[in-house]
Amino acid sequence: MTPTLVRQQHLPHAGAAPRVDLRARARDWSEIQERMLVPLYEAVYERLDVGPATRLLGLGCGSGLALLMAAARGAAVTGVDASPERVALARERLLPGASGTGTRTDTRLVDGSPGDTAEPGAPGYTLVTAFEPIGCLAGDSEGLGGLLAEATPLAERGATVVLAGWGPPERCATTSVLRVATKLAEPLRTSGSWRPALRDDLEDVAQRAGLRPDGSGRVACPFGYADVDSAVRGLKSTGLFDAAMRATDQVQVDKELTEALHPHQRRDGTVWMPNVFRYLIARTP
Repeated sequence: MTPTLVRQQHLPHAGAAPRVDLRARARDWSEIQERMLVPLYEAVYERLDVGPATRLLGLGCGSGLALLMAAARGAAVTGVDASPERVALARERLLPGASGTGTRTDTRLVDGSPGDTAEPGAPGYTLVTAFEPIGCLAGDSEGLGGLLAEATPLAERGATVVLAGWGPPERCATTSVLRVATKLAEPLRTSGSWRPALRDDLEDVAQRAGLRPDGSGRVACPFGYADVDSAVRGLKSTGLFDAAMRATDQVQVDKELTEALHPHQRRDGTVWMPNVFRYLIARTP
């Protein structure tokens, strides 16, 4: 969630982006990490009865797994993500002609921001999802607020908006591993460093965006990996360790992650970390 060329003896200035292989990172997200949130997608779609009447806008759609699941229920889906590499993988999954998708032709994927999905005369979205969990990076709620400010005008009045976040730290085994990001990023003290999730993160975002809360839930989303190497790659593909890689280098981050994962490794070599994620259902004005 990816290799960097930064050397520890030449620390970059605070805020510099880690140099990574973005295609490899996107592939690690698609093949390893994205599926960890499938229980969250399923729970939300089932609760909201997502189906042929749903016009869905997925913010931060990643490589399209959540969109694919909604499309399989008959929904018309539009996805937007700031990562061209992830959007390219989503196109392979979702667009007509992609191998074995069988999805509807009213599927759109946009590399950019929510405003780029606007189409004159198009009906408003009935559902907006932001499944990328907030609550672990300092400042991530502000980033989500910006996306919602662009997205909500494209939705129908009273449309449903779903926000997702990490559950309580004591209910998330991955918390102990994510603390590695804080320890390694300490020299930079950047706004992108990891922090524990707070109870009202989602409600605060909804309030600032002018949304009306209308329910919430919790879903178990265990993180399971074939081995420690897969776990390291998957976790780095989330971006939660970017600040740590800016402060140190890939070798140090990989070493610290590997050590932190040992308590979660089973005898057969697999890695298993139970987690709980929250979601908030809200309505547009």
